[in-house]
Amino acid sequence: MSVQAERREQISAQVEMARIPEQPRKRRSWLWVALAVSGFYVFALVQLQFDYGRIGKGIMEFFKNWGRMFPPDLSGWRDVASAAMVTIETAVVGTVFSIILSFFLAFLAADNLTPHPVIGRSIKAFASFLRAVPMLVWALIFIVAVGMGPFPGTLAIMTHSVGMLVKVYAQSVEEVDKGILEAMRSTGANWVQIVCQGVLPTVRGSFLSWSALRFELDLGDSVILGTVGAGGIGWVIEDNMRMYLFQPSCFAMLVVFALVFSVEVLTNRLKLRVNRLEG
Repeated sequence: MSVQAERREQISAQVEMARIPEQPRKRRSWLWVALAVSGFYVFALVQLQFDYGRIGKGIMEFFKNWGRMFPPDLSGWRDVASAAMVTIETAVVGTVFSIILSFFLAFLAADNLTPHPVIGRSIKAFASFLRAVPMLVWALIFIVAVGMGPFPGTLAIMTHSVGMLVKVYAQSVEEVDKGILEAMRSTGANWVQIVCQGVLPTVRGSFLSWSALRFELDLGDSVILGTVGAGGIGWVIEDNMRMYLFQPSCFAMLVVFALVFSVEVLTNRLKLRVNRLEG
């Protein structure tokens, strides 16, 4: 065996010896992470005074109250129908406004279309802030500013939805093939022409799918916002439950289920149709 071959074997052996401690080191790191998470979990249980006995009693009480809800009381169906319409209107108006705002902001925020990187980063940071604040907090802020009712709920839905839609719209734009943009720029197309003729036909289906999903989420959120004073059927449920009127509450909940289920079916059909058109 030549000296060079021996030298190569020695180097290979040294490299292998250097690699051996990496696995135990990684395992120790994961062990410390697992211990830290477990310790925090136990601390949280103690801090929150987690009581399994109360859970058992609560489950029994839940089934008792569930039995008191039937049969549903339909005597107040006019009020429930009116409140349900307010909930739908709140979701529709808030979602439509958020779609319009996000549509324009997304093209300015996308890395491949933004006029300047500072503009793109600023819009994305603004959207992250809107998204980070929970919708209930936005609702409380607007209730203090403009009073109770559907209007602050609509503003809360619009604000929070813009935070999500700007992000997903911009990501869809950034996934457009670079070749399309470069080809249009080489022909002298301006920014508006690139957006309208090159990008928009490509991302149209994605935008529609995300918009349908956002409306589905906003309808459920508009029900929740009613419990904090934003009107709609959520307020009816909260008012009835506060007075222990279980049967009227049950009817209102069934209406909510019917609304959410219907919208989910419609949005799923829309997504399937969009996928067929794109395919």
